[in-house]
Amino acid sequence: MSKLEKSITINAPVEKVFDYIHNQTNLPEIWPSLIEITDMKPLPNGGWSNRWKYKMAGIHLSGTSEDLEHVANQRIVSKTEGGVNSIQTWTFQSEDRGTKATFAVEYTIPIPVLGKLAEAIIVKMNEQEAKTILENLKAIMEA
Repeated sequence: MSKLEKSITINAPVEKVFDYIHNQTNLPEIWPSLIEITDMKPLPNGGWSNRWKYKMAGIHLSGTSEDLEHVANQRIVSKTEGGVNSIQTWTFQSEDRGTKATFAVEYTIPIPVLGKLAEAIIVKMNEQEAKTILENLKAIMEA
């Protein structure tokens, strides 16, 4: 299992940043390899379930996601299954007049699909992708 965590400070209120991420149809706008989110269904905990399509190292993958935890303006924890199995955690903290947004993910690389030699490259690509996701979120929230 691979893990990564990245944070960024955004000059926008925590409610605005949280609401943007909570509306998961926004995620492809900030997440370069996320092709689409469809079939969103509300869950009793305030979160969502959905279907997703993703491109990893040029290979198209698909699966489902379900929010395991949803604490308004604080935290969203999602479990994905399918082409990539992961636990994704978004946390949001008020800082001065802005928000510290943190994206953490634990995931299993689909080795049978990509091959063991590709694993180190994929991990590095995913670290860059997480950085890009947060930079894109910051740009949209501060526009």
